[in-house]
Amino acid sequence: MSPTFASLSIYNYRVYFSGALVSNIGTWMGRVAQDWLVLTELTDHDSTALGIVTALQFAPVVLLAPWAGALADRFRKRRILLGTQTALAVTSAILAAVTLTGVVQLWHVYLLALLQGVATAADNPTRQAFVSEMVPHDRISNAVGLNSASFNAARLIGPGFAGLLIAWIGTGWTLVFNTVSFVSVLFALRMMRGNELEKPPLAKGRGGLREGFAYVRHRPDIMLIMAIVFMLGTFGMNFQITMALMATTVFGKGAGEFGLLGSIMAIGSLSAALMSARRSRPRLRTLLIALAAFVVASAAAALAPSYVLFAIFLVPVGLSAMTVLPTANSMVQLSVAPHMRGRVMALYMAIFMGGTPLGAPLIGWIGSEYGARWTILVGSIATGLTAVGATIYLMRRDDIRFRYEWDRGPHLNVLRLRDRSQALTPEQVR
Repeated sequence: MSPTFASLSIYNYRVYFSGALVSNIGTWMGRVAQDWLVLTELTDHDSTALGIVTALQFAPVVLLAPWAGALADRFRKRRILLGTQTALAVTSAILAAVTLTGVVQLWHVYLLALLQGVATAADNPTRQAFVSEMVPHDRISNAVGLNSASFNAARLIGPGFAGLLIAWIGTGWTLVFNTVSFVSVLFALRMMRGNELEKPPLAKGRGGLREGFAYVRHRPDIMLIMAIVFMLGTFGMNFQITMALMATTVFGKGAGEFGLLGSIMAIGSLSAALMSARRSRPRLRTLLIALAAFVVASAAAALAPSYVLFAIFLVPVGLSAMTVLPTANSMVQLSVAPHMRGRVMALYMAIFMGGTPLGAPLIGWIGSEYGARWTILVGSIATGLTAVGATIYLMRRDDIRFRYEWDRGPHLNVLRLRDRSQALTPEQVR
């Protein structure tokens, strides 16, 4: 089997991957349908309302992260996932029902978004940490990459399909597809072989929350990665707002063209995820280069003069963003102790996803006041400053230098000064 798909040789991961892929497609369809419902059926292209919905979905991830991480470390993760996925299916079914019956109001969407956020707060860190129970340690990076590939393959299929369904049979029935898709992941979790799952020791006592914070506080390498993903998640990854605004207000497109943008960006995202799955070891150098590439690509997309060029620039945007995220995720998972993984991943997801409640309303307001293009440019500027700041920090903390060489073809070397009295010697950054 190709190294890219090595984790699929393991039965439990293969079953989980199959169910998650179907569920991810439904999730992307649900996101597009929800955004279209808010933006065109419940409001007159009100980007602030869309930002509030997005914020409500992600706010619980921040507020409940410490408890969610402790929950993931104290109980068996498969049982937790069965509960959270069921809760997400129920909230999706309610939104579909009120939409189909014609009684849906904006406050319904707000309330259900908040409830989904609560379920997601418990689901995300558990799902991230569950990878290490399905595959051995040397395949964690591969499995994280494949999970990202599944998510972005679904992004390639889901938004475009959702746009067609909305135009054909309406928003409500598109939401029904999302509800039904949860059955696949619930079935997959039931079909897994429990005796083949790794069972790390469960945390005990009430000190779990404090231990998680203390562990991260004494790990500057993890804190740096969390700072990077916070800035990217808060200002650069608000695609469900920025693409909706660009498609409708700048280029005057409908549901089909809006949904197609998500699928086009997923071409780059899926390619990045598969490349990440192939790498045997995630590297900080890869993360920083990808972050810089995101700045350039997103700025080009913001300034694109036509819908076609905007869509084309979304490919490198997706490629660079989904190089940063699996790399950061793998670096954190591989560097933490197994009994702390749930709490650390909860904090990681809180930092990444939790920036959205701060960024989404701000981005929505910027779109209303200054136009859709600035919703993307603000993210380009913020992530650019983050890339520069992280590079300067590393250069000072670890005596790292960057040298561009041409002797064996153009390539970037990352160098660390071991002894200030000696010349720089090449050494890869952990």
